[in-house]
Amino acid sequence: MQNSPLDAYDFEIIEDTLLRYGDDHSVLNPSELDGYFTALVSGPAPVDIADWFPGIWGGQNPEWESSEECEQFIDLTVRHMNALAIQLADDARGFKAFFEQTDYQGQVLALAEEWCFGYLRGVAVGNWPELPAPQAAELEAIACCAEQDNFELPADLDVARHSQSVAAIEPAARALYAYWVTQRQG
Repeated sequence: MQNSPLDAYDFEIIEDTLLRYGDDHSVLNPSELDGYFTALVSGPAPVDIADWFPGIWGGQNPEWESSEECEQFIDLTVRHMNALAIQLADDARGFKAFFEQTDYQGQVLALAEEWCFGYLRGVAVGNWPELPAPQAAELEAIACCAEQDNFELPADLDVARHSQSVAAIEPAARALYAYWVTQRQG
């Protein structure tokens, strides 16, 4: 159970909890949480729950209405993080980021901004050191998408360019994971 992937209902519980207890400094949706955990399990060293859990909430844990609600949220988040770690370890090429999607002028577009925000939050909480130039470029591919304003897509959006930027994120995350795996083993 601790490693089983979450289903749609589990993600609904996570989203409801994030919205209920979060604020402007918190992770606010499952996509951002997925990016956060991807960075945490990909980084240079394991991050203790005492560090990553408050990181979800901007540094300050919420005052839970019940211990059961807190336990359920922790269980779901640990399961998701473990499932990501297993997937990256066993099949990094099959890794898929949990991007949101929107309909834009009759096309379905992936929105990566919040996932990328979460990834950068994970890099910060994981205390990643400065990266060599090739890996810094991979991180920049993720960071540049975190700077886009995807909340309201402009009418003149360059769809091809947007899609190209989003398409670079998963390979960048895979490359960073592979880099840190070799560093941890070396």
